[in-house]
Amino acid sequence: MLPPRLEIKNIVKDFGGRRVVDDVSLTVMPGQVTCLLGPSGCGKSTTLRIIAGVEQLDSGSIHVDDALVCDGDNQLPPEARHIGLMFQDFALFPHLTVAQNVAFGLKGGKVTDRVHLLLEKVGMTAHFNDYPDQLSGGEQQRVALARALAPRPRIMLMDEPFSGLDDRLRDDIRDETLEVLKSEGTAVLLVTHEPGEAMRMADEIALMRNGKIVQRGAPYNIYNAPVDIEASAFFSDINVIKGKVQGALTDTPFGQFLAPGVPDGTDVNIVIRPQHLKIDFDRGGRGPNPTPADGTAARGVVERARFMGASSLVEFRMDFDGSILKAIIPSVFLPKLGMPLWIMIRRDRCFVFPAK
Repeated sequence: MLPPRLEIKNIVKDFGGRRVVDDVSLTVMPGQVTCLLGPSGCGKSTTLRIIAGVEQLDSGSIHVDDALVCDGDNQLPPEARHIGLMFQDFALFPHLTVAQNVAFGLKGGKVTDRVHLLLEKVGMTAHFNDYPDQLSGGEQQRVALARALAPRPRIMLMDEPFSGLDDRLRDDIRDETLEVLKSEGTAVLLVTHEPGEAMRMADEIALMRNGKIVQRGAPYNIYNAPVDIEASAFFSDINVIKGKVQGALTDTPFGQFLAPGVPDGTDVNIVIRPQHLKIDFDRGGRGPNPTPADGTAARGVVERARFMGASSLVEFRMDFDGSILKAIIPSVFLPKLGMPLWIMIRRDRCFVFPAK
C-alpha cells in the first residue's frame, strides 16, 4: 500500500500569543483532492503556508512520501519540498510569453516537450507566444496551472485559486483544473471558504474552525451528517426548532423527534435545511394527517416569497410561537403573502444537537 503523499501530524502555530493552527492532522493520497474549508481567519491559509515552507510551525511534523519535511527542529526550504503553489494572484511574469512562463525554472532536456504537453492539457497551445496581458482571466488561470505543474510537483497547494474568476467561467475552469491535476497524479490540498467549491472539487473535506479541524469526511457524508449545528449551518441556511428531551424523545409542535443517548432534561436544537421542509394546503383550518416519515404538520402564514428560478424561497411565520421558518419549494409555486399553509419536517433529514 502506498504511503500518503502528504501527511501532517499535530501541527501548531501561534502568532503573538494567539493559537492560529491548533493540533491539525490530515493525510492526502496521490491523486486525491482534499479541501480545507472554513470561514476567513480559521487558520486554513496559515496551514497551507506552513506546508509550503513559507511559515515555520511551532510543533508537529510534515512528511512528503514518508520523508520528513519539517518539524520543530528541522525545516527543508520551500524549493526542496516538491510542492507546487497556486494562489488568487496568478503572478505570471508580464515580460515573458505563455511558453516562457510555463518553462520558467525548468532545467535539463525536453523542456519544450513538457511545455507543449502541459499547454495542450490546459487548452492553451494557440497562445504559445502570447503575453499575459493578452489573455483573459480564465486563460491566465490555465497558464498558471501549467506553470505550477511543469516541475512535476508531488503536491499542489491551492489557496482560493478561482475567486478572481467570473461566476460563469468558474465552474468550467474548476472542472478542467481538476481533470488536469488528476491526470498528473498530483495530491491536491485546496483552501476555500466556499462550500459549493469544496463539494464540487474535493474527494475529502476537512472543515476548520478556530484553528482546529472539527470534521473530516467525503462531501456527501460531511453534508448529510454534520458534527454540530455550526457545521450544518456552514453548508446552507438552516431552520432551528427548540425542544427538551424526555425519555430519548423531544416533543415539538411538529410531533416527537428521537434524541438517543441525550440525557433527560437536556435542551436541544432540531436542525433542518429549507429544502427538506414539506408543505401542504390549508383545508378549512386543518392540515394533513400525521405520518411516521413527516411527523405532525404545523400551520404557518406566508411572510415573504421570492421566485429563484428553479425554486421559490418562502418564509413562514409559525402560528405556535411566531418564529420564522424558511422553505425552498421546487418548480414555480409562489404563494401569496398572508396565505396559510401547513409545514412538515422530514425525519430522515433533520439533525438533533444538544443546545450550547
